[in-house]
Amino acid sequence: MQILNYEGLQLTNGVPQKVTDALVIEAALQININKEPYTVVMRTPGDDIELIRGLLYAEDIYKGKENLSIDVIEKRDNGFSILNASIPKTQLGKGYLNKRTLLSVSSCGICGKQKLEDISFSGTKLTNKIIFDISKLEEMFVEMKSKQETFEISGGSHAAAIFNENYEIISLKEDIGRHNAVDKVVGKLLNLDQLKESYVMLVSGRVSYEIISKAFIAKIPIVVAVSACSSLSVDFAKEFGICLIGFSRGNKATVYAE
Repeated sequence: MQILNYEGLQLTNGVPQKVTDALVIEAALQININKEPYTVVMRTPGDDIELIRGLLYAEDIYKGKENLSIDVIEKRDNGFSILNASIPKTQLGKGYLNKRTLLSVSSCGICGKQKLEDISFSGTKLTNKIIFDISKLEEMFVEMKSKQETFEISGGSHAAAIFNENYEIISLKEDIGRHNAVDKVVGKLLNLDQLKESYVMLVSGRVSYEIISKAFIAKIPIVVAVSACSSLSVDFAKEFGICLIGFSRGNKATVYAE
C-alpha cells in the first residue's frame, strides 16, 4: 500500500468542489541494528528490506555480500514500522560509529547527521570509460515513466531506475523521497548480487549531493535527471568521475560533468 485517498476542496475559478485525491503515503520506518535503534526514516511503505540494505550500504555500515537478516518488529496499519537488521559486530563498518540523530526526513538524505564531517567521505575516483548513447535518453525516460505506478495514480512520488549496458531496466523503485528511491534500487541489486551490472541511473526529480554520493558508493558511472542539478552535485560528480546529465526532457539534455 503506497497511496491513501483523502478528501479535499478543489477551487476552480473560485468555485469549490469536493474531490477525492490519491496521496502518496509518508510514514516512519524505524531501523534498528542489532536490536538498538539506529535511525527513523520517513518513507513510502514498500520495499523496506531493499531500502535498509541500500541505506546501510551507502552509510558504510554493512558492505558484506551476504544478504542481511532483517526482521519485522512492529508493523502498523498507518505504515509505521520497526525493522531490525542483525549484523555481526565484526562486519559493522565505520559508518556505524557516526550515529545519526533519530530522525531522517524524506526530503533530505543527509538530515540527521550531527556534524559537518559526517557528510564527507573518500574513495577512488571512477575511471572506467563509458561510451553512452545520449540519444537513448528519451526512450529510457519513457520506459521508466511507464513503470511508475504510484506516480501515475498520485502524481506525488519520485522514482529511480537503474539500466544495464544494454539500456535495459534492472531495478526501478518509487518513494516519496528521492534518496529513498535510490537506496531502494541499489538495495534490490545488492540483494540480487547484480549491482555490478549498473550502467546508468535515471532519477525523476533533481539531483543534489546525496544522490551523487550514493551513486559513487554504488559505482554507478552515469546519473541522469529529468530536472535540475545542484552546484554541489556537479562539483562532486566531477571529483568522483561521474557523468552527470540534467534537464533531460524530450530531445534535450545538459551535460554538467563527464
